[in-house]
Amino acid sequence: MGIHTLPFAFILDLSVTLYQNDPFNALDAKTEAQKLAFAPIVFHTARTLRDLGILTALDQAGKQGLNAVDIAAKTNVSEYGVKVLLDMALSAHIVTWDKPNYVLANLGYFLANDGMTRANMDFTADVCYAAMMHLTEAIEEGTPAGLKELGDWTTIYEGLSQLPEKAKESWFNFDHFYSDRSFPVLLERVFADKPKRLFDIGGNTGKWALQCCNHNPDVEVTIIDLPQQIEMALKNADENGFAERIKGYPTNMLDASNSLPTGADVWWMSQFLDCFSPMEILSILRRVRAAMSDDATVYILELFWDSQRYDAAAYSLNATSLYFTCLANGNSRFYRSDDFLEIVKEAGFVVATRTDDIGLGHTLLELKAG
Repeated sequence: MGIHTLPFAFILDLSVTLYQNDPFNALDAKTEAQKLAFAPIVFHTARTLRDLGILTALDQAGKQGLNAVDIAAKTNVSEYGVKVLLDMALSAHIVTWDKPNYVLANLGYFLANDGMTRANMDFTADVCYAAMMHLTEAIEEGTPAGLKELGDWTTIYEGLSQLPEKAKESWFNFDHFYSDRSFPVLLERVFADKPKRLFDIGGNTGKWALQCCNHNPDVEVTIIDLPQQIEMALKNADENGFAERIKGYPTNMLDASNSLPTGADVWWMSQFLDCFSPMEILSILRRVRAAMSDDATVYILELFWDSQRYDAAAYSLNATSLYFTCLANGNSRFYRSDDFLEIVKEAGFVVATRTDDIGLGHTLLELKAG
């Protein structure tokens, strides 16, 4: 049989459920298996429909939809291209069919208009897609084997400022999409006791430091991060008029021989510790515990996949964990909350408060010295 005679042959009794606690019977499971087998093609179909403006054209057409000829005219895409993309989109439920018109479905609407979907899709396409071909190698070796698709670094963090422009844009859009929506609630919590000095470990581009300085006119922030990140952060601080209140402390937090500064009222780590393995997290937290004063507060903002309100959020986090595996450093992930809290306790901290469901699913841990 050639490629033109692909059969959908079944050799099982497809009415039975193969395993207990399985949401699919055999028929559904085999159907879902085909969706997985062709998932990369469907992904690129959806992205191409979005980027060529076809989804937008259908969105603007409303419930009556458009036929292929009209879509081709509006988008400058050939009629062949329109039909072959939208026929796949029919099977993927991105559009529906009201002969002779294609009509945007709910799924297509979110692909065209939803900010979270755009951030996730661009991150997958521009940062992760080529790298994921090396996932097996990354799992076997415990290294970010896919990172070579973007550059020659040991971890992605060393190369963030040097990523290809499109990858850099999508990486930071993805990162900031999730963190920024938590800022208003977090600022009220962190500054309730009017801290004067705040240490921001893993401060990245300085976005949180800028938020702190805008929120409180007296606070001084020290960003603790790799030299490359410090350079970007201090440039942003200077451009925003906070050069006197935002300082840098360049260090590699993986190097246990490097000392940490002292004297902060608040130590802050936002989506930072998920960048490390459990033993590395333990080492970092122990060093923070040793450097902090007994009355200081440590805040950790994290995304735990088991603390999400919606299945789609847990799905997204578990998928992103494989970005850490294949691209970031080969040994980190978004953790299950119980596993993470065991490390916190082992490092000598007690959880004073835990607040789930902040912003888009963040958890804020307020830690005190144990």
